[in-house]
Formats: sequence, C-alpha cells, structure tokens
Amino acid sequence: MYSTLSKSKATFIRQLALKKHRLAQAAFVLEGKKGVEALLSSDYAIKCIVGTPSFFLKNQNIVANFPNSIEVFEASKELLSGLGSLVHNHEVLVVAALPKRSEPDLPLMGITLALDGIQDPGNLGTIIRIADWYGIRTILCAQTTVDLYNPKVLQASMGSFLKVNLHYIHLLAYLQNVNLPIVGAMLEGKPVRDFVFPEHGILVIGNESHGIQPAIQAVLTAAVSIPRYGTANSLNAAMATAVLCDHWKAALC
Repeated sequence: MYSTLSKSKATFIRQLALKKHRLAQAAFVLEGKKGVEALLSSDYAIKCIVGTPSFFLKNQNIVANFPNSIEVFEASKELLSGLGSLVHNHEVLVVAALPKRSEPDLPLMGITLALDGIQDPGNLGTIIRIADWYGIRTILCAQTTVDLYNPKVLQASMGSFLKVNLHYIHLLAYLQNVNLPIVGAMLEGKPVRDFVFPEHGILVIGNESHGIQPAIQAVLTAAVSIPRYGTANSLNAAMATAVLCDHWKAALC
C-alpha cells in the first residue's frame, strides 16, 4: 500500500538525530504513536511518516487522517528501531518541519520561565512538561540551552513541547530590557516559604553545574532558594523548577 523506505531516506532520518543536520534540513524526528497523533493535530508541517505494516493495519483511524501531501513509508521493526533514539519504538515515527522562530510574547500576568544554559535533555524536556502542567506558555532559553528538538528532549516532554513556546535568544540582553520582576533560583536566595512572589514576572533557572551566570545575576530583582532539610547534595534543575513553580502558582491563587 505504501512505498518501501529507501536507504537514502533512512540515512536522512538517522542524520536528524544531530542538531547540525536538523538545522541544515529544517526538520526533526518524533517517535511513537502518540507523537504521530499529536503532530497530526498540531500546526507543524509533516514531511513523512514511517511505520511498520502492522502499525498501519492496526491504526486505520490514524491512517485515515494522513493528508495526501505526506509521504508514507513502510519499514520493518528492525529498520524502524534503528532510525531513531528510542529503544522500544517498533511502530512509527514522523519527520516534521522545524517551525520558524518567533519573537517572545510575554503573558500579561503570571510566570515566564528563563533557562540559563540548561544542558541535560531530560531536564529540559521535564521542565517543558512542568511548564505545561502549571499553565506556563513561554520559556526563554539562552543560546547555550540544549536544543528543543533533541530526541531526548522531545521524549521527556511527553508532547508538552506542542503547548509551550520556547524562544532561543540572547538572554542577558533580553532581560536587561524587560521591565518586570526577575527572580533567580539561587542557593543564596530567600527561602521559598518566606519569599513573596510577584503577580507577574520571570523565573530564571540556571545551568545544572554552574547555576545562573554572574552577568544575569546582576539583573535579577530578587533571588529565591529551596531550603535543604536532608543530606542530598542538590536538586536537579527540573525538580527545582517544579518546586518553585508550585509555590509561585499557589501564591497567585
């Protein structure tokens, strides 16, 4: 029913695991049935879908929604699992076009997240899920932050990347020109239980190893910390983001 995946197309898909190829081809890969369903109902332009014959047979409801403009290829389970990064993806993947970058549009009220060099893909993906959970729609990312379309970021976001807008910008320059409270997560900050959160502002989360860079610390209007009651050395960036977002949201209710 569908075309057999060629070696050249398979090579093209494998290369998209690397950022330089994603940028060169203006495309990325999302793996799994849920990913295909989510992208079909989104504004992303889909280039092609690769699935096993059994996937297409068992999911006629999804197949029926494939636009005619999308290339659809069949591949064996073994070939499909070697195209992406998920160990247990034996069904389907989708290649979609990278969207055009847009300028940040900060909300009139509530929280905007700013990430100063988050490097771990799992952390970024989880932070995106946390933002979605708490109704945060905008994340500002320093250029040193891991790429949104890294396969591990997409996997960890569990589809929330479709609902949260990430903007890769010159973070310091942007924050210097924002007339808003800028709250930094720092060990030296005021304990979160005693901190008075503003109704509208930006929460800055620093790099996993080095925290918030000194230049950005200089533009903070306040700093908040999460007190340690046990013996753990640290919280990872995603955990800290969740705790702080929860306290900030609770303060707004």
